[in-house]
Amino acid sequence: MERLQKIDKIESESLKEKNILFHVLREDKIHPFVSGNKYRKLKYNVLEAKKLEKRSLLTFGGAFSNHIASVATAGKLNNIETIGVIRGEELSVSVQDNPTLSFALSQGMKLHFISREDYKKKEDTLFINDLKQRFGDFYLLPEGGTNELAVKGCEEILTNLPENYEYVCVPVGTGGTIAGLIKASSINQEILGFSALNGTFQSSEIEKYTSKSNYKIIDTYNFGGYAKIDAQLIRFINNYKVQTNIPLDPIYTGKMMYGIYDLISRNYFTPNSRILAIHTGGLQGIEGMNIRLQKKGLPQITI
Repeated sequence: MERLQKIDKIESESLKEKNILFHVLREDKIHPFVSGNKYRKLKYNVLEAKKLEKRSLLTFGGAFSNHIASVATAGKLNNIETIGVIRGEELSVSVQDNPTLSFALSQGMKLHFISREDYKKKEDTLFINDLKQRFGDFYLLPEGGTNELAVKGCEEILTNLPENYEYVCVPVGTGGTIAGLIKASSINQEILGFSALNGTFQSSEIEKYTSKSNYKIIDTYNFGGYAKIDAQLIRFINNYKVQTNIPLDPIYTGKMMYGIYDLISRNYFTPNSRILAIHTGGLQGIEGMNIRLQKKGLPQITI
């Protein structure tokens, strides 16, 4: 299901003035439903599940989780059952009103709704054993999908690229994707992670997989935290789609791209440098976000 890597060159007056080459690696084009970096994270995990002859994949996620949607699709494509443990018991009565969860159901995923309190136990051995009693011997994927095999898959993002970029920019959630990029990077590259959450705690996760230090995590552009957005970010995302024909999601890539352009305006990047931004997908979440924006009386994101 993998497609060839697609790279878009971005042109603007500010880039021209500073003689900066700016490319966007369209990981969102790999597959229409297994979104961007989620494909990379799942690739070797699915192969391992097959090797171990596991009948099902079980994982965790919230109401609009890209990971849940991607695991559901990957399971259907590979004839493996999927189970999604969903944060929030109240969501069980409104599944059909939730684009992500209804899509996961359409792909054959079984949804198991639990309280937010129980969700905090998702890494506890006793809790996992209870799930095995309920669903059988599954292949466990952590929330967000980050593990050794996921990082291995993300290393492949930087293979066979036509340019040697001084800067590689990527959105950061759990830290798995950036860990793979850091492992695959050359010593003269700076890997910039734009955190979708408050804080730069992902460094502790990154250190599990690599000892390299040629990276920086920036949380200046998280717009208040995970899944928090405002009218300014929505306008930026919509304008960017008009100007470049590249859709951005509001949770990850929109915040990263906003941050990149702000850093360009502040002369963070040296003149004559080459920048690569990784588009990690996540576009399936726009429909659900628009429902929330409409309820708040905020403008919609153009799909």
